[in-house]
Amino acid sequence: MRFWLIDAIESFEPGVGLTASKNVSYSEEYLQDHFPEFPVLPGVFQLEAATQAAAWYLRMAEGHAHSVVTLKEAKNVKYADFVSPGDRLTIRLELVKQDDRDAMFKVTGGVGEKTSLTGRIVVERFNLADTDPSQAEADAHLRKNQREILQAIHPAGVALLSREPAGAS
Repeated sequence: MRFWLIDAIESFEPGVGLTASKNVSYSEEYLQDHFPEFPVLPGVFQLEAATQAAAWYLRMAEGHAHSVVTLKEAKNVKYADFVSPGDRLTIRLELVKQDDRDAMFKVTGGVGEKTSLTGRIVVERFNLADTDPSQAEADAHLRKNQREILQAIHPAGVALLSREPAGAS
């Protein structure tokens, strides 16, 4: 099962950061068990929302140069409040540093003025074809799919991806 934990990108500033949101609905399957009498968004899903927001930041900032972005490290992650059905979780990322492969972000998540998540995450980005040139077609398919999703969550962001980076297809 896939979990898309970003419903909208609220703001994006290259070199600075991104703000994204997730509307938590009781109809989401995982809330039926976490917990039956007191449903809340699991902390690991808040962290996944931050990871997905970081991936969208990098895709937009780098013209979709990498087909895969994955969590490499989570540091000092703290959970301070519950996120319940009906809440809108807002994730704010601040770019701390980046190099050719990794990017570190300061992460804050919350509902309204209440903070529910803080920490730092490091994400790694790459293309499948970096280690197996026969995977170039898979990279192209992933980029196409990600552009379609971006159209739904941040239509203005698609303009940033209107051209493929050199060597990509």
